[in-house]
Amino acid sequence: MDGNLKTVTTNRKAFHDYFIEESFEAGIELVGTEVKSMRQGNVNLKDAWCDIVKGEIFVKGMHISPYEKGNVFNRDPNRPRKLLLHKREILRLFGTVKQQGLTLIPLSVYFKGSLIKIQLGLCRGKKLHDKREDMARRDSAREIDRAMKERIKGG
Repeated sequence: MDGNLKTVTTNRKAFHDYFIEESFEAGIELVGTEVKSMRQGNVNLKDAWCDIVKGEIFVKGMHISPYEKGNVFNRDPNRPRKLLLHKREILRLFGTVKQQGLTLIPLSVYFKGSLIKIQLGLCRGKKLHDKREDMARRDSAREIDRAMKERIKGG
């Protein structure tokens, strides 16, 4: 099943701004021209988030560019889109979000066979010092890699 996954887009900003506590896979309700636009990779998750309203979960702020050959069938690129999860999963997420102050953020959109799936992350916001710590860790790892390559070349 893992062989037929094709990632359309990833929300890199989410990994920078949040700690991902847990992740979930959900289906997404789309119209035909949105699917065609997704196949071309015209999706932006940068400012997207999820909201639970009346027992249903919606992704908001996800931008799917209009399909250029879609004419009258194109929908609003920023419209809220319903996510497909089991009722008990939605209720569990709702309880966790309300009690612990976490946020639901879309992490990536991908094709699983012919189906479009969205990976949701149950996220906790990072503080400025956490971001600085991550950047320092990445920089030091990069320096170590660079030094190792130089040592291998030189020796």
